[in-house]
Amino acid sequence: MALVNIHFLNLQNNYLFADIAKKVNAFKVMHPKADVISLGIGDVTQPLAPAVIEAMHKAAHEMGTSKGFRGYGPEQGYDFLREAILKNDFLPRGVHLNIDEIFINDGAKSDTGNFQELLHWDNFIGVTDPIYPVYIDSNVMIGRCGTYRDGRWTNVRYLPTTAENGFVPELPKGRPVDVIYLCYPNNPTGTVITKPELRKWVNYALKNDALILYDAAYAAYIRDPEIPRSIYEIRGARKCAVEFHSFSKTAGFTGVRCGYTVVPKEVSVSTFEGERISLNQLWLRRQCTKFNGTSYISQRAAEAIYTPEGKQQIQQTIDYYMDNAHRMLTKLRQLGYEVYGGENAPYIWMRTPDSMGSWQFFEALLYGANVVCTPGVGFGPSGEGYVRFTAFGSHELTEEALTRIENWTKSH
Repeated sequence: MALVNIHFLNLQNNYLFADIAKKVNAFKVMHPKADVISLGIGDVTQPLAPAVIEAMHKAAHEMGTSKGFRGYGPEQGYDFLREAILKNDFLPRGVHLNIDEIFINDGAKSDTGNFQELLHWDNFIGVTDPIYPVYIDSNVMIGRCGTYRDGRWTNVRYLPTTAENGFVPELPKGRPVDVIYLCYPNNPTGTVITKPELRKWVNYALKNDALILYDAAYAAYIRDPEIPRSIYEIRGARKCAVEFHSFSKTAGFTGVRCGYTVVPKEVSVSTFEGERISLNQLWLRRQCTKFNGTSYISQRAAEAIYTPEGKQQIQQTIDYYMDNAHRMLTKLRQLGYEVYGGENAPYIWMRTPDSMGSWQFFEALLYGANVVCTPGVGFGPSGEGYVRFTAFGSHELTEEALTRIENWTKSH
């Protein structure tokens, strides 16, 4: 008799964005003439950069020739892309890595979810709260989170990140955590972390022999030159941190699928006997077993964003989305809402008015203005009383959504 992995049965309801889609589809069935605008799910809308398209065409042509055809590629990625990443994402910021510390993937979501496989099931994890749901759910799947009670997992240390503490989470108190999830610029709050604050986390990890899993998927949206784009800008981070990057939002690759993970050779974890195990070698072994590599065409497309013309075109798209974010911040503040983020990230984090629940506001906005947001409670208990808006729409639809929100707000 085949038995189920019972930890999967502990997952709460559907994935957050599946729940949103279900509610929106139900609304559309009841209101077939309604023109719904989504500012909820963080999918991009602008077309791929010309340099990327050209590179994909060239790579596809190569694959159609005997000389240029490629089959299975290296599981850790082609050297041409890893070298471009080193030279453009890290060296200009004074970060020195080795090429075999970079692993190309099919998007940061996969690796942030899969990396926990390398760690013993009873590690105690700490997460900033609210947080991207995949961090929690992937740990639930292995049985690491305990039981779910009153909106929280018993074996997870929640570190509130709210307006009340300036969106700066406090270091864990009491029992030390073994694994720490950090995401900056933050999804969902759109806030960032300063170098002094990030240094506190690195020092904590070094002192307590903890591992930091650092999601830097939105680093390209940082405007403030003083804000770190990589945790490796902090001394000592190479000994305690793994970093995840994505081209999904940076270059519009949500449908192309490509990103990378940095696993420095200095990062290690312990056996019960005290032997230190290199995570770099362990991750390579895992990838060689369970991953056949990102497609050649996707990797050539990613390489193109580092060319002079590619950089310029990608920056124009990022500026386009950040212009949306600025418009949203300005309008929502004019309407009297309390909003955060949007200055170094493409997300707007808004407190719901009159202590309204996140899902209650979601439905009120959907039915009253035909605009979709993301309920903050879906990102964790500290997200209750907030909603998230994304800046990834077109200028036209963003302006239309803001006009609807303004009319709806003034009608109440």
